[in-house]
Amino acid sequence: MGDTPPAANVLNDRLLRSWLRCRRKAWLDRHADPADRQWTAHRNLQLDDQQRCFVALLPQRPGHGDAACRDGAPGVVGLRLKGQGPAGEALEAHPPLLLKVQGQSRWGRFAYQPVLARQGRRLTREHQLPLALSAQLLESEQQAPVPELLVVGGGGRRLERDRVPFTTGLKRQLTDSLRRLAHDLQRPNPPALAADRRKCTLCCWRGVCGAEASAQGHLSEVSGIGAKRREMLIELGVHGLADLAGADPDWLASRMERFGDQHGEVARALVLQARSQRDNRVTRLSASPALPELIQAPGILLYDIESDPDARHDFLHGFVRVPRCSDSRWDLDRARYHPILVLEHHGEARCWRRLERLLTRYRDWPVLHYGETESLALRRMAQRQSLPDDQLRLLQRRLIDVHARIRRVWRLPLSSYGLKAVASWRGFRWTLQGADGARALLWWRQWLGEGPQRRGSRHALRWILQYNRDDCLATWAVAAWLADQDATASGGS
Repeated sequence: MGDTPPAANVLNDRLLRSWLRCRRKAWLDRHADPADRQWTAHRNLQLDDQQRCFVALLPQRPGHGDAACRDGAPGVVGLRLKGQGPAGEALEAHPPLLLKVQGQSRWGRFAYQPVLARQGRRLTREHQLPLALSAQLLESEQQAPVPELLVVGGGGRRLERDRVPFTTGLKRQLTDSLRRLAHDLQRPNPPALAADRRKCTLCCWRGVCGAEASAQGHLSEVSGIGAKRREMLIELGVHGLADLAGADPDWLASRMERFGDQHGEVARALVLQARSQRDNRVTRLSASPALPELIQAPGILLYDIESDPDARHDFLHGFVRVPRCSDSRWDLDRARYHPILVLEHHGEARCWRRLERLLTRYRDWPVLHYGETESLALRRMAQRQSLPDDQLRLLQRRLIDVHARIRRVWRLPLSSYGLKAVASWRGFRWTLQGADGARALLWWRQWLGEGPQRRGSRHALRWILQYNRDDCLATWAVAAWLADQDATASGGS
């Protein structure tokens, strides 16, 4: 359930990493009830990326602990580094890997440098400062300087190396950050909620912070408000959801225009969204139907993709086929799931042929998806596979983004218009509790294992397919509600 809680009164690299991500998270790591932690796939994906990177960097198995350092092993894991900070505070670091380099240390005519694996494509303070703490303690342990730090990335597919000089400036940043971290941990209460709570979905404390945000009417709970817009509203004296819901839309628009015309234009929508959430009220924004394409459609295809973003690989294209009965009802009893699994060695051309075959078979059926991911991926693949322009335009007309349609036609009393939030509001329940895209990616990597002859558990693949099918059906739960509202409006006109 997330990282192991750190020892009391010790500042370590895990606490520092948490604090750099979110000051509140570090406080909760130290003081909150561990029972309130929620499991997240993010940490496991980090460890998987780390393993892939380290194997690519150092093919031979690393040694363990101080004994391996004395033996001059090319790589070392499991060495716990301890020391004291400028104010006498206890410091501790657990570098995931030490790499042997040229130098002179207490162990012999060689030295070590700490190595960290990063996720994503950018090198940030979250990588640099915890690694700098390891370097500072390693210098004392090996009695030799650490001129530079090594950050690797790419998950082993195309190993990237970032060499970070261990400069005076970086050491100064580390000292300042440790001082501020120690101060925050001594507070009787946690720091305020993060202004931008988009990363909260990756955090093991998301339940704790989400409950507090909801209870206090935090502005981040209003759909459409991120960190920058929240700062603008606070500057104007709007501190929470209740303030925003009670504001005059025209007054707010005129005040927000000073930050840019685009902010003035959305002010009225923000006030109305806050009122919708405060009053639990659903409002229709347009008299036009949300899904007119469904009125005469003989059937629909529900479409959802599962991806590995770091590998830029869409590994599953899932479709649920829903035909129409003779009495115009949608025949869910005859709905069928069509998963198209894509291994990287299959190649894109093979994947496209399978997709094109399915789409051609149901050529008159609209393709419903939630968000722009599926539409962008399918259209770009079609372009790369040289689909003629006229057929590309036909394909584009078939692709219907249910998320875009609901935002255009309805205002809902929800803090998020994401699939999970809207489908759950409509009463849909996923078969696998707590499943999400990150967990599906983790299952995928677990199933891939070490190659075709040594695949992982088949259960992981079955869970991926179940989750993907449920996402398709969740899309239908939202689309069916939109279609019902269209029919009601049409019948009453």
